[in-house]
Amino acid sequence: MNLQRRTFAIISHPDAGKTTITEKLLLFSGAIEIAGSVKGRKASQSARSDWMEMEKQRGISITTSVMQFEFNGCLFNLLDTPGHADFSEDTYRTLTAVDSALMVIDAVKGVEERTKKLMAICRSRNIPVITFINKLDRGAKDPLALIDEIERELNLICQPITWPIGMGRDFKGVYHLLNKKCMIYESGKNFLKQNPTETELDSLKNQLDPYIYSSLLEELSLIDNGEALDQQRYNAGALTPVYFGSALNNFGIKEILNGFVSYAPGPLPRYTKDNQIVNPDDPELKVFVFKIQANMDLQHRDRVAFCRICSGTYKRGQKIYHVESGKFLQNTQALTFLAQDRSHIEEAYPGDIIGLINHGSIAIGDTFCEKKNSSLKFKGIPRFAPEIFKAVRPIDPLKAKQLNNGLTQLSQEGATQYFKKMIGNELILGAVGMLQFDVVAHRLETEYQVPCLYTSCPYVIAYWISADNKNDLEAFIAHYQSQIALDSHNEPVFLATSRVQLQLVMERSKNIKFLSIQDS
Repeated sequence: MNLQRRTFAIISHPDAGKTTITEKLLLFSGAIEIAGSVKGRKASQSARSDWMEMEKQRGISITTSVMQFEFNGCLFNLLDTPGHADFSEDTYRTLTAVDSALMVIDAVKGVEERTKKLMAICRSRNIPVITFINKLDRGAKDPLALIDEIERELNLICQPITWPIGMGRDFKGVYHLLNKKCMIYESGKNFLKQNPTETELDSLKNQLDPYIYSSLLEELSLIDNGEALDQQRYNAGALTPVYFGSALNNFGIKEILNGFVSYAPGPLPRYTKDNQIVNPDDPELKVFVFKIQANMDLQHRDRVAFCRICSGTYKRGQKIYHVESGKFLQNTQALTFLAQDRSHIEEAYPGDIIGLINHGSIAIGDTFCEKKNSSLKFKGIPRFAPEIFKAVRPIDPLKAKQLNNGLTQLSQEGATQYFKKMIGNELILGAVGMLQFDVVAHRLETEYQVPCLYTSCPYVIAYWISADNKNDLEAFIAHYQSQIALDSHNEPVFLATSRVQLQLVMERSKNIKFLSIQDS
């Protein structure tokens, strides 16, 4: 059955509770029976979306996880993105594949720096956002102050849909401003799904502390105008529906799911590099790859290409055309995901995220379609200029080939970038954050059995170089050959030892194009 689709990413500053909310959305949808505890890493349960061993050890999300589940007549494609800035590239690429986003705000800390940057990306891509203000069971900021802070810092109009009943230890549940119902929860049931007790606002008068009850009435008188959500302004990204709750205690989670069913858009059109519109109701299958993940199944050493279906219908065993290779893939077997767990699917529709198993033939930004089409290429799968560099070599020189294979596969995921110097054959890793090196070192050792030595490099940034005239590019490379390397796509980059040097070289080389962002 072709259900309605809701494809969205969860974004937040680190430690706002994003992965906990992901678990609870799965719990309340019925996809899982018991939610994993993110903080209790010594317990037997762990977060479903944090499936990598290093994620479990450190308690952070390192890579985007994809989870598909059904709720209330909709099929959800949920993408849990890394919150840490060091893994921002994965998040930026993921946002090219979604139609909306859930922004999580820590009620104790308010709007944080990472949230501002992610919101700016959503705004640049016209992604509508639903907001969940989390951790109301702690010593949180005043809810009215939080609403004001979101509007001021993020330039968003807030329309509360639910409102907290009490705060901190006195947090009892939420009041639904549109349904005019109070949802009362019982704390302490962190791992189990619980349905709230619905009651009228007047009935709380004898259940709550008089001060809490009077404060609630006063706040509601200031914000509750009884208007339905302005759908047009939400779709334009100018307005955000706001929900309050506590993900850890399961307060207010079901209301978020209902909000996505009611307000979030279904599959939206996508644009090609030649400015053609691909509408979801186009009958021809058109798909793009936004993420590669190696070694999800260590027994098979496979690579999964995560793809967004933009139009048409995928059917199991279907022959599809790979634009970049100019070849048809025969008898494809696509996967759907619940984090690391996977299963084969019979059909998939616009908005769905599917996985294609491959062994190095598919890259981020690649395109698939039903018919032979050499020009189809979607916009906006970015690679960013790295600013931190380390030279890498295997402790055991006999494992040089394994190192090359490992670095090639990991760089194709987009976690780090991998460069080969044109002189000296030095191998260099480039990243936007230090934690990326820790991830690569861990994965090279555990997944590829190649422990390595990492040493500092004199470079501060790498820019891709090109020219309209081939001779100009060759002359530039010959002149600066000691600072030229090839990336994993065999494209030349200039490794600058300082930003001053980069600026001087750019001024002297007017025929050379220097790019800090490269589309995959």
